[in-house]
Amino acid sequence: MGESNVNVYLDTIVVPSSLFFTIGYHAYLWHQSRRRPILTSIGLNMVKRKCWMRELNEGDYKKGMLVVQTLRNTLMQSILTSTISTLIILSLAALTNNAFNAKDIYLLGSHESSRIMMLKYGLASIFLVASFLCSSMAVGFLVDANFLMNAIGIGMECSKSGVVLERGFMLAVVGNRALCIAFPLLLWMLGPLPVAFSSAALVWGLYALDFPAAHRLMPHSPQALNA
Repeated sequence: MGESNVNVYLDTIVVPSSLFFTIGYHAYLWHQSRRRPILTSIGLNMVKRKCWMRELNEGDYKKGMLVVQTLRNTLMQSILTSTISTLIILSLAALTNNAFNAKDIYLLGSHESSRIMMLKYGLASIFLVASFLCSSMAVGFLVDANFLMNAIGIGMECSKSGVVLERGFMLAVVGNRALCIAFPLLLWMLGPLPVAFSSAALVWGLYALDFPAAHRLMPHSPQALNA
């Protein structure tokens, strides 16, 4: 009975704290991308895309190959993200069905009720469904942006193409991050501590990816000393 109470306490405290920590990091990232875009990789990509559209509008079609290459890479990433999300959702649906039909589940030496297992898989499924929807919409926006950019020189306004292109890239980023947040939640079936450790490792890795300027300008780096 004591061990059961400890597990319930950890599930109640550790898992929500880990989830809020990850979501809070992405809220901070979004705020920094809007306020100081030069410091984040997402903000830098937004500035680059605006420069692309301005140069295309001015008739510099040499950037067209770069834009097409970037669109293709993002399309492939969005399609892969939506495919992975779909496969995991189907697997969770099968596991949840088995958990609901079974009276008790024996998992890694501990018995858990079917309702608890459904809660764990259901929470992860919410982020997986969000990842699938955002990635699918990103594919549609990026394909539409491709046609609009090809029509810039024949009367199509550059501003509309830029808005559609930006929405496609932002939806691709949201779909990718929703999938990343879902992976620590999938480890909840192993216990609350793996969720906490994986969430901390996820934020640490994403920070190194999202804030490259912070690592280039560390206090003991040559760039910082020369500055």
